[in-house]
Amino acid sequence: MDELNTITIQDGSGYVLAAFVGYLVILFGIGIYSARFSSEGIAEFFIGGRKMNRLVVALSAVVSGRSAWLLLGVTGMAYAQGASALWAAVGYIVVEWFLFMYYAKRLRTFSERYDCITGPDFFAERFDDKNGSLRIILVVIFLVFMVSYVSSQFVAGGKAFASSFGLAQNTGVMITAAIILLYTVLGGFLAVSLTDTIQAFFMIIALVFLPIIAIYDMGGWSIVMGELRMQDIGFVDPTALGFGAFIGFIGIGLGSPGNPHILSRYMSIDDPKQLKYAAVVGTVWNVMMAGGAILIGLVGRAYFPEVDMLPGSDTENLYPLLAQNQLHPVLFGIVIASIFAAIMSTADSQLLVAASSVVRDIYDKLIKKDEEIPQKTLVLYSRIVVVLLVIISLIFGLVAQNIVFWLVLFAWAGLGASIGPTSILALYWKKTTKAGVIAGLLTGTIVTMIWYFVPVLKNNLYELIPAFTLSWLATWGVSKITQTPDKLEEHFEELTRE
Repeated sequence: MDELNTITIQDGSGYVLAAFVGYLVILFGIGIYSARFSSEGIAEFFIGGRKMNRLVVALSAVVSGRSAWLLLGVTGMAYAQGASALWAAVGYIVVEWFLFMYYAKRLRTFSERYDCITGPDFFAERFDDKNGSLRIILVVIFLVFMVSYVSSQFVAGGKAFASSFGLAQNTGVMITAAIILLYTVLGGFLAVSLTDTIQAFFMIIALVFLPIIAIYDMGGWSIVMGELRMQDIGFVDPTALGFGAFIGFIGIGLGSPGNPHILSRYMSIDDPKQLKYAAVVGTVWNVMMAGGAILIGLVGRAYFPEVDMLPGSDTENLYPLLAQNQLHPVLFGIVIASIFAAIMSTADSQLLVAASSVVRDIYDKLIKKDEEIPQKTLVLYSRIVVVLLVIISLIFGLVAQNIVFWLVLFAWAGLGASIGPTSILALYWKKTTKAGVIAGLLTGTIVTMIWYFVPVLKNNLYELIPAFTLSWLATWGVSKITQTPDKLEEHFEELTRE
């Protein structure tokens, strides 16, 4: 199997490179197109001035939450575990439908009335955070997990460049960072959302057509299923997993209401009444992408029954390997673009969230809270902070490549467990207090870290589940024993007013 130890582009390399370069040209063109609009003010730079189209919101929300984890991680998971991997997708699909339908409208309504641009903005206004303590805690949580998240995306890009174009992985990491930096700095939220929308189509094309072509090439679905049953009869059974694994898979969806790069999409839509449309489109897209990823894992197992047949014996290399074996070089180029689409659609959004927490929440709202800062100055500072965050994430990605991949689900869990329960209770329970939210934020963060680093706990249940649960209980419990100011009751009425 030595010939399969690496994925290299040989015949048709010109087609592959041309397809990928064409993809990059589209990205940079969108960045240039969006630059003028995003330079108008900080609201335009970070949430598109609350003028985003419903289709853009729907697609950018779902693809920004998936990252390379869907294309490389879920396909590899389905290869290793079989049809039971579908439960890893069910959780987030269901949760994000509810977020679009109910949670998003309240967040969008309140954020417009109180001119909230960031997640900390919402919490600070909702709980009258005059001394900035709540805002600071949120910013620290954002920066810790977001820098880790962005670093992991840069490393994923480096792996993709190394396996697809034969470049050194460090070179690929730097190229990935440079590409994301350029169009994010230029076009801000508008560029990020528009590129995410384009990338959503790249991902769908690659995820849907690749398994169809591969199944046809093997002689049909019955042949694929027969091959899989010969390997392991339980491989095609979606219920063939333990209760702990099932809860862990389903629980992945609990991260969605806590990841601010998803929540910023809800705040950006031009008309909150259009969120129901976004729910339908976003859910359809989520189902199609997840279904394609699972099918790729299954048919890939039929093609390559031994893990040693995959490059580096790494299941995350299944997707590009199967594509290289099945597709014309131009279509293979689209697959490579789809991998970068998944990486970039997450990293660019996270960079904006992290930058907004520094410029809006620390500089504008705390350090210079009594001064009127020109909007164009704030945009300039925001662009500078994006550059600095890319440099920090790049350094971390280059020096810590061996540990950075575990940070993906860890960061998803940390954000989900801290921001998720507190934001839900803030939106739906009028007795929630500032002290309760702080307790929930700290509990979610600390439990996530402790659970991850204790093997007996980590090996039995994904840390997001207990951390989310205990964060919810901490927020509720502390809120019950602390007094709710009248002003917070008024703010809650603003949330629920149609």
